[in-house]
Amino acid sequence: MTTPQEELLPGTRRALLHRIAVAQAEGRAPSLVATVVRGGRPVWHGARTSVDGHGPDETVQYRIGSITKTFTAVLVLRLRDEGLLDPGDPLEKHLPGTGAGEATIADLLAHTSGLAAESPAPWWERTPGSLRPELSDVLGEQPLLHPVGRRFHYSNPGYTLLGALVEKLRGAPWEEVLRREVLEPLGLDRTSGHPQAPHAGGWAVHPWADVMLPEPTEDLGRMAPAGQLWSTTGDLARFAAFLARGDDRVLSAETVREMRTPAAPAEAADVVDGVTYGLGLQIQHRDGRLLVGHSGSLPGFLANLTLSVEDDVAAVVLANCTSGPLLSTVGADLVRIVAEAEPRIPEPWRPAPEVDASVLELAGPWYWGTHAFALRLTAAGDVSLEPLSGSGRRSRFRANGDGTWTGLEGYYAGEPLRAVRRPDGTLSHLDLGSFVFTRQPYDEEASVPGGVDPDGWRGIG
Repeated sequence: MTTPQEELLPGTRRALLHRIAVAQAEGRAPSLVATVVRGGRPVWHGARTSVDGHGPDETVQYRIGSITKTFTAVLVLRLRDEGLLDPGDPLEKHLPGTGAGEATIADLLAHTSGLAAESPAPWWERTPGSLRPELSDVLGEQPLLHPVGRRFHYSNPGYTLLGALVEKLRGAPWEEVLRREVLEPLGLDRTSGHPQAPHAGGWAVHPWADVMLPEPTEDLGRMAPAGQLWSTTGDLARFAAFLARGDDRVLSAETVREMRTPAAPAEAADVVDGVTYGLGLQIQHRDGRLLVGHSGSLPGFLANLTLSVEDDVAAVVLANCTSGPLLSTVGADLVRIVAEAEPRIPEPWRPAPEVDASVLELAGPWYWGTHAFALRLTAAGDVSLEPLSGSGRRSRFRANGDGTWTGLEGYYAGEPLRAVRRPDGTLSHLDLGSFVFTRQPYDEEASVPGGVDPDGWRGIG
C-alpha cells in the first residue's frame, strides 16, 4: 500500500507532536496549537493544553499580534499594483500632516522610517485604543528617532500610518478594506478584528510559580493595523500558502516574492544572526534554509508563521500566554522536521514546448575577462547567468520582449543584458551593464574595452 502524497509519515507526525509537546510543557503555555502546510495545503495539526478534555482545533481563534502587519502590507502593495501609489513616494504625498511625512512608503513597510518602536506611554498593548484617538497621539511629539532610510528599527507606529494610508486611499475603515480585499477572497472567515467564539483566553503565567493571571483584551484603535487581528491555525495555513504562491485575486506571485525579498539594511548583530526584513515579512537564515514569515505577541498571546518556499513547507504555531515558548524556534523546527524527514519531491523534468533559436544560441559558457560563466535558458522563458565554479555574481534575467533582458536579483538586479551582433548577424558578445562577456577569455574578435594584446596569451619562457 502506498502513502498518499499529502499524508505525512507516522514518524514525522510523532516528531511534530513531540516538538510542540516539549514547547508547551517547557514553555508552560496554557495551550499551544500548530499546523503544518505542505504543497499549499494543511497536512498536520496538533494541540497541547493544560485543560483536560478536547484540545483546541484549527477553528479556535488566538490573537496573532504583529502577524497583522503582514496583512496590512498586503493591502498597501495592492494599492501599489493598482498604480495608486509608488513605494518611493513620501508619506506626505498621500497622507499629509503626520509629522513623519518624509519617510517613504517603502521605509514604513520595511521598518526603516526612523520612527520609534512604540507609541508614547501608557503601554499601548494593555490600554484602550481610545487613549490614542489621533495619529498625533500614536506618534508623539518627536516621532523620528533615527534618520529616515538609514537603519532597520522595528516600528509599531509605522504600521499604524500604513493603516491610515489604506483608509485614506480606499475611503473606508482598515478592517473593512481588509475583509473585502484579502480575508474574503482567500476564505479566511475565522480571521477578525475582535474575538469570535470559539476563542482562547489570554493568560500571563507567573515566571517563578505555576499560577496564571488573565490578561485584558483591548481594542487597539488606531494601532489596529499593527497588531489587532485574531485568527486560527486553519486560516493562517491558507494565508501561508498565499504567501508562497500568490493569488491573483489578492496579489500576484511576483508581488508576494517581492514581499519575501530583503528590503532593510541589517544591523551588525542581525548579520550575525542571519535575520533581516522584507516588505511586511521577517526573513531569517536558519538550519541552512531561508525562512520567511512573521511572529506576533500581545499580552496573553504568542503567534508565529514560518515558511520555507524552497521546501514548500510552512508552519503556524499559536499559544495563549504573554511569554513562554519561543514560537519562532518552534515554527522553524516544525518546518525542518518535515523538510528533512520527507524532502520535497521535484516535479518531473519536461522539455520546453518551444525555443527561440536566437536565444538558444546564447546558451553555454561565457567569459567576463578570465571569469567563466554559464548562461542557461529556464523553463519559464528567462535566462540565468552564474559562475561555473565557486561563488560569484549570479542572477536570473527576465525577457523584455525586444531581445533584451533585465536582471532580477543580486548584483545584476535591474541591470540590462543584451546580445551584441556583428554587421553580418553573427553573435559577438554579451553586454551586461557595460560588462563584456565573450565566448573565449578576452576574445580578440569581440569589442573588449581596452583591446587585447596582439601577441596573445603567453607563458613565462
